[in-house]
Amino acid sequence: MTVSKLSMLNKPIICIDLLIRLGALLVVLYSSFVNASEKKNLNGLQVHGFLSQGWTKSIDGDKNKKNDFYGDSSGKEGSFAFREIGVNASHRPLTNLQFSMQLLSRQAGEDSKGGIRIDYGFVDYTPYVTESKEFGIRLGRTKNPFGFYNDTRDVPFTRPSILLPQSIYFDRARNLGLASDGVQLYGESRSDWGDITLQFVAGFPQVGDKSTEAAILRRDQPGDLTPRLSYLGRIIYERDGGRIRFGLSGAQVNVGYDPASKVDLSSGSFEFLPLIFSAQYNAERWSITSEYALRYIEYRNFNNSIVKNVDRGFTGESFYFQGIYRFNPQWEAVLRYDVLFLDRKDRDGSEWAQENKKDGDQAHSRFAKDLTVGVRWNITPSIMLRAEYHRVNGTGWLSTLDNPHPTVTDQHWNLFAAQASYRF
Repeated sequence: MTVSKLSMLNKPIICIDLLIRLGALLVVLYSSFVNASEKKNLNGLQVHGFLSQGWTKSIDGDKNKKNDFYGDSSGKEGSFAFREIGVNASHRPLTNLQFSMQLLSRQAGEDSKGGIRIDYGFVDYTPYVTESKEFGIRLGRTKNPFGFYNDTRDVPFTRPSILLPQSIYFDRARNLGLASDGVQLYGESRSDWGDITLQFVAGFPQVGDKSTEAAILRRDQPGDLTPRLSYLGRIIYERDGGRIRFGLSGAQVNVGYDPASKVDLSSGSFEFLPLIFSAQYNAERWSITSEYALRYIEYRNFNNSIVKNVDRGFTGESFYFQGIYRFNPQWEAVLRYDVLFLDRKDRDGSEWAQENKKDGDQAHSRFAKDLTVGVRWNITPSIMLRAEYHRVNGTGWLSTLDNPHPTVTDQHWNLFAAQASYRF
């Protein structure tokens, strides 16, 4: 593909990015204007933030092997390359109009090296609101509505554990699933028999980072991923003020790839169609949550060493069971069993390993079974400490950027994690 054609393809993407950044700048300028000249309306401006520092330490059964997570976690002292800093602001100049934005800096090993990015930034307009119903539209960069935790996965205080269930909420392809640039429609209906919330997104996924490219193409490759129009939707039913919750989420995520010149790769496309079933029960002291996902992935028009066949599709399967017990407002514990199969027809990865024998790919890179035990201590409403232990069989959710040599990884390994968080 010529440079001129690539430029033409990238123009819509560049325009979208400029619109998002311009919208975020307008939110900042607008908030500053309100702060400077309309102090009487400061009650409508809200500014919050958080920061956290994490530590990970992985221990492998074989001393000659290493499984790194969020940096050099297999090293003697573990890894401190896990840091999150976020600042968000929102202002509601009218009852049915709101501006929202969050800036985020995240370091998580080789997948995310820090820097400031726009986590979300949008205009929210609600034209129809009654006591029992509402309907609204958001324009800009919005969080993708799928599962119970994706909308709030950035904030440590709103996660059930340091690490979300990796079988559903992949960190190694985090940006791809996190947010989209486009339009989101939402509605809610409240009645005596329960509340229903609907969300639908049409937009372009975020693919301009090397971790997403490595997740799709198995490693960071010369060339560019290009976002294509994608669709996401979620419906959640709640009863008794959230005591019982059921959810159904689905998406069609479309991504293109344009290789660099003189590279043994062809242009192709990637289609990701996840379907997630969610259920939760909340009592005064404990909560039980489970989610089950089927993920269909298809590569089209690839003809290279990454995808052996020109067209290839397979279905992955994931599920977890999670229990949280709150001893008191300060202390709570979590227990979870999390299972991932990248291909439900090749659960042990043996066919994959045989097919990719020359590349050194291991069978255990196609699945992961994780038993997690963790504890949370809310020292104050603003300060939180967490610690957890993972006993893992398989490396299906390990980053290939942190672990570039698949033959060195160990199938059975342990992961310890700790995190200190502050919010304002």
